[in-house]
Amino acid sequence: MKPNKLKRHFDSKHPSFAGKDTNYFRSKADGLKKARLDTGGKYHKQNVAAIEASYLVALRIARTMKPHTIAEDLLLPAAKDIVRVMIVDEFVTKLSTIFLSNNTVCRRIDGMSADILDQVIQEIKFDPLPIFSIQLDESTDVANCSQLLVYMRWCAPAMLGCRSGFQRLVLNESPKVIGTHCMIHRQILATKTLPQELQEVMKSVISSVNFVKASTLNIRLFSQLCNELDVLNNALLFHTEVRWLSRGKVLKRVFELRDELKTFFNQKARPQFEALFSNKSELQKIAYLVDIFAILNELNLSLQGPNTTWLDLSEKIRSFQMKLQLWPKKLDENKIYMLPTLPAFFEEYDIEPDKRIMMIISVKEHLHMLADKISLYFPNLPDTPFALARSPFTVKVEDVPETAQEEFVELINNDAARTDFSTILVTKFWIKCLQSYPVLSETVAPSSSISNNISL
Repeated sequence: MKPNKLKRHFDSKHPSFAGKDTNYFRSKADGLKKARLDTGGKYHKQNVAAIEASYLVALRIARTMKPHTIAEDLLLPAAKDIVRVMIVDEFVTKLSTIFLSNNTVCRRIDGMSADILDQVIQEIKFDPLPIFSIQLDESTDVANCSQLLVYMRWCAPAMLGCRSGFQRLVLNESPKVIGTHCMIHRQILATKTLPQELQEVMKSVISSVNFVKASTLNIRLFSQLCNELDVLNNALLFHTEVRWLSRGKVLKRVFELRDELKTFFNQKARPQFEALFSNKSELQKIAYLVDIFAILNELNLSLQGPNTTWLDLSEKIRSFQMKLQLWPKKLDENKIYMLPTLPAFFEEYDIEPDKRIMMIISVKEHLHMLADKISLYFPNLPDTPFALARSPFTVKVEDVPETAQEEFVELINNDAARTDFSTILVTKFWIKCLQSYPVLSETVAPSSSISNNISL
């Protein structure tokens, strides 16, 4: 600034400083710099607190997915009003030091996002067991175009394509990557298939439920009917394909309210639905569907949960495969203990023996179909790596891959390792063995790695 303009500024705006020389202002500037560099000073503490508050506000904005301008336009003015009324005016000026402009909030969110990404990358790089999994899914948009549901720097048109799918693109860069379809998703796909007659019954049940649930008046009338008949449950449940476990719950509730539904559809003059709940042949099919979907839901839930490994999931699927082979034999012996609702229905409605036999034949057909689908979606997995991961001290040396046999011999003769195996989780045990037995640990790592719905 020109001297004459500076003098006029001081004379008009700061008359008390007009007579001060340049040394005075230099000393003031030096003092301000020292105050800023003093990390224990009042200025520094206030500045750090203001920055922290700015980040906290930006985090809340990001979590609630609100516009960045809401901080400067609404949150900060509202906070000042609250402090002015509830505390005292002098503290309002402290809030003015918090930077909450649109650009500032954007920078704060980007900074936190970059920090999270850096933390994840560092954890992957320095993990003692350098093996990890990522979860992916594929969907289609309104134009029926496949979309990869994962946030990435680039996108693949599909996940499992043999040439341009995501899995192939990853394998081109890292040949050691192991890709596998989500086991829970495979279980759902395998259990969706029903024989034609059971499909028809299922569709009829869903249609009857939709008829009641589609109208507020019908919902109220059906609820009133159930209350008059002193029924414990007075509402039906919706079924959606996205919510995989809903079919079993819907069928169970429909079967519990079958008499009430028959009465309701009679009053509403819906003979096709009334016939569904009047026909014993159709009702026994619903009874079977209640049982089998309860079993499938139980299997699905058992595949979920924390600290679940690939070998845990595989063992449960194998157990279910063996049950599907066992149950038809038990049905031939007239033993239906695995389907509690169906035999109870037989006894309650005094179903004739020949009709029971026909129903048992349909049940066996479905069980065989389930077994075939399960085998299709879950082909035989190698036994040795799973046995080696689950119980290494019972495996024979000749059953271990040749490259890992020497380390395996050292492991089974290590008393400390034997003690560790009996006291800690399988995953933690093999992580601990990684440095001492690297080849052996890498052999079993894919099967013992923690996996919640592994996709890759």
